Amino acid sequence: MKPSIWSAIVLLLVLVPTTISHDYSDALTKSILFFEGQRSGYLPSNQRMTWRRHSALKDGENLNADLVGGYYDAGDNIKFHFPMAFSITMLAWSANDFGSYMSPADLRDNHVALRWGTDYLLKTVSQLPNRIFVQVGEATPDHQCWERPEDMDTPRTAYAVEAPNPASDLAGEVAAALAAASIAFRRFDPIYSQLLLDNAIKTFDVNGYEDELLWGAAWLRRATGQDSYLKYLVDNRLSFGEDFNYFEFGWDNKVGGINVLVAKEVFEKNVAAIAPYKDTAEKLMCSYFLETPGSHMRYSPGGLLYKPGSSQLQNTVALTFLLLTYANYLSKSSQQLQCGSLSIQPDSLHRLAKRQVDYILGDNPMKMSYMIGYGSRYPQQIHHRGASSPSKKTHPTAIKCSEGWINVFTSPNPDPNILVGAVIGGPDIDDKFIGGRTNASETEPTTYINAPIVGVLAYFKANPMLDDSRFLRFFKRFVTKSKSSTTN
Repeated sequence: MKPSIWSAIVLLLVLVPTTISHDYSDALTKSILFFEGQRSGYLPSNQRMTWRRHSALKDGENLNADLVGGYYDAGDNIKFHFPMAFSITMLAWSANDFGSYMSPADLRDNHVALRWGTDYLLKTVSQLPNRIFVQVGEATPDHQCWERPEDMDTPRTAYAVEAPNPASDLAGEVAAALAAASIAFRRFDPIYSQLLLDNAIKTFDVNGYEDELLWGAAWLRRATGQDSYLKYLVDNRLSFGEDFNYFEFGWDNKVGGINVLVAKEVFEKNVAAIAPYKDTAEKLMCSYFLETPGSHMRYSPGGLLYKPGSSQLQNTVALTFLLLTYANYLSKSSQQLQCGSLSIQPDSLHRLAKRQVDYILGDNPMKMSYMIGYGSRYPQQIHHRGASSPSKKTHPTAIKCSEGWINVFTSPNPDPNILVGAVIGGPDIDDKFIGGRTNASETEPTTYINAPIVGVLAYFKANPMLDDSRFLRFFKRFVTKSKSSTTN
């Protein structure tokens, strides 16, 4: 039997309806709550993760700037503005495309999390065109210490790129975040929405050819409708080569997201000039299905969409977001996905996306939820300084650098604080999960994992039961076809 047939049979087996039901509403609420655990700066009185306190209150002082606030992007205490901006873009995209599926409370909390980030991003571009702030904190000293944010005594150096040196990658990402967020706030706070859009336009006005500038242009086109951004998308698409690496999407590569985002306008307005973006987006979508022509995604034996990387579920969640988003574009336009001679219904894309979410929430070979605080079984030790350390309330004295390594990092005890809603790095290609604080690739949470899963969970909260019959018939047909047309 050829490997392709075996892959199809394995995928058929792992995508059958499961007996595990999930509370997508609970998971959605918790996925947004997670962002409160990542807050930096002065915390508000309504802070729900009460084991956190104020932190990093002098950020930006070395450059005579106010850079207090924003998010720690992972389990350490650095503020990296590039992945932070991507996280904000994805929170905004979740609100824009899936906000209608959220409860009023969840949508409000999404906007609160979004605004905590955009308020900070406005600070990072407040000195344009002369300067853009790129980072606060020094990675090496920070990573040498295991300190909760409230106790940090490592350098909080702020870094900036000064004109005329280019910072087109960060500028493009910040422009995308502010433009996307301007759409999210347009109906609820039009004055703030316009402030975000004005700053997005100003930030985009830089030179360079990074994929983030296409990303920024795509969001500015969606936010403004201006033809200048459409022209930019048309003129610069091939700067990266034909069909430039369309399999990738994450904080460090926006290509897959650009194609899917721009495809929306082709679906809605049939704009021929940008049709190549939709064509490439369809190649990405076809790659999720193993019996289609061309290159394909990989799956673990348990059915997890798998791309190698330092944090597995970062890739899974981001690509699942694109899969679900494109499925909705197909549904709303009453179209199918065409992969060579094969026609795939939008429901097949929906079901495959649902399988990924269910896997993350516990329907996997380890029978473990990879969202902290969701379900009855989830990892008890994660690679996160704040969660693993006693809170200021229970341990008011500072926990210094070496003390943190000795008494906290190596402790066999469960984390004293639950970082509710955090989606961690997850299992390996064989569905195995070792866990533990020392295993950062498996147990570290990040804002850029959680941001896209917010939208995905919102959709399945509103659409918890999907008809699997057509999906199963689809895969059975291709398995039968492959068997009959192939000799062993």
